[in-house]
Amino acid sequence: MRVAVLGGGNGGFAAAADFVEAGHEVRLWRTDAAEAARQRAAGGAIRLKDSRGERGVVPALVTADVAEAVSGAELVFAPAPATTHEALAPRLAPLLQDGQVVFLAPGTLGTVLLAQALHRHRPGARVAFAETGTLPWLARKHGPDSVAITVRAKHLPVGVFPLALADHAQAVIARAFPGVTRPCGDALSGALMNAGPIIHPPLITMNAGPLEHFEKWDIHKEGTQPSTRRVTDALDAERIAIREALGYGAPHFPLADHYAKEGAEWMYGRGSHDRLTDSGDWRERIVLTGHRYMREDVRLGLSLLCDAGRVAGVATPLAAAFLAIGGAICGEAFWGARTLGSCGLPADAAARAKVLAHGF
Repeated sequence: MRVAVLGGGNGGFAAAADFVEAGHEVRLWRTDAAEAARQRAAGGAIRLKDSRGERGVVPALVTADVAEAVSGAELVFAPAPATTHEALAPRLAPLLQDGQVVFLAPGTLGTVLLAQALHRHRPGARVAFAETGTLPWLARKHGPDSVAITVRAKHLPVGVFPLALADHAQAVIARAFPGVTRPCGDALSGALMNAGPIIHPPLITMNAGPLEHFEKWDIHKEGTQPSTRRVTDALDAERIAIREALGYGAPHFPLADHYAKEGAEWMYGRGSHDRLTDSGDWRERIVLTGHRYMREDVRLGLSLLCDAGRVAGVATPLAAAFLAIGGAICGEAFWGARTLGSCGLPADAAARAKVLAHGF
């Protein structure tokens, strides 16, 4: 099928490479026009490195024109950070066609935000938006045209907006990720599967000293100690309590399974944490005030989690604490950066359920 991949970062390159190898027609949109032109001039190839070695893969199109990428695509895959959603929404809305599926990985409720923009542009449009709990790859770019994939996801819980279009959306996404997707209900359920706001806020704030001191630091290796893990589990317990209070059932994909040697498999499967740290790709320079772990997962992700907790009547002391600490580090107020209301979901539970099921 024809797939549009939006973004030329780690996730965008991993997606484009894997989709090409799976036989899909891939159109890669790069926001940097100069980089898109340079890549096209070089033949458009992406150098892919994984456990099977290195090889070149060539998307059908590399473009800086998002309309050219999206036109006629059955699946529009957007692995870009949630910090891009507000700018992407009005740009994407006029381009979407009925029957298309837009898939965010992950989403931080960006599904509803994008759908709200589409509704403003074209009320009654039949476009499905979906989001999952993590990027489907542990991947890092090793150069302007190369990407290394360390781990591919084995389980992707997928929530859909509106839920009435779930059968169509899940079928399309399953063609891109065969045997991997796991329907988890509506878009809010999908947003509350997001692992980023659970794993990254403790790691980036509790390792703030080493991150500022050392040129490079691996928050997933030296930065993940038993005390940090206990905090992460407690933060994840807040997320799971919110899901249960809102009526979402198991599996909740607790982050503890990511580290466990036995028991239920997490989204990346068994042993993925060790493969991540062994790769060395996450020993990196992280600028606290600008990194996506802070701007996306703390500022947006924990704002949403705290607001969902408020709606569900679930206390979120750790989420609120990390939100405050992140704001203090960055010298700005993080609270309320993304809420159910700012994405377009009503405060009233019955009205919210109706929107989640049938759209705007």
